[in-house]
Amino acid sequence: MKTTLLSAVVLALSGLPSAALAAGDAEQGRLRAQTCMGCHGAPGMRNAYPGYRVPKLGGQHTQYLMDALNAYQQRLRSHPTMQAQAADLSDEDIANLAAYFSQLGNRR
Repeated sequence: MKTTLLSAVVLALSGLPSAALAAGDAEQGRLRAQTCMGCHGAPGMRNAYPGYRVPKLGGQHTQYLMDALNAYQQRLRSHPTMQAQAADLSDEDIANLAAYFSQLGNRR
């Protein structure tokens, strides 16, 4: 039983992008985040949907941010603007952006 569980975990992890297993570079993320800051860094910013506030990314968990960006890339999360923004991000870009936003605390 233990061997089967361990094998399943190893198999699951082997399918993850390498960036998911490595820490990102927050400084490179800061440089790449300029486009993100137009919405996610502007106080009180709203998008086109009146009842929807643009989420603050500062202080979010790194893995959550990486999972969200990967889901937008794969069109598993529905938001056309975010799907377009995430489409060209590399695994390294995603790890770097996640490292940057997670270290901001809830300032943004």
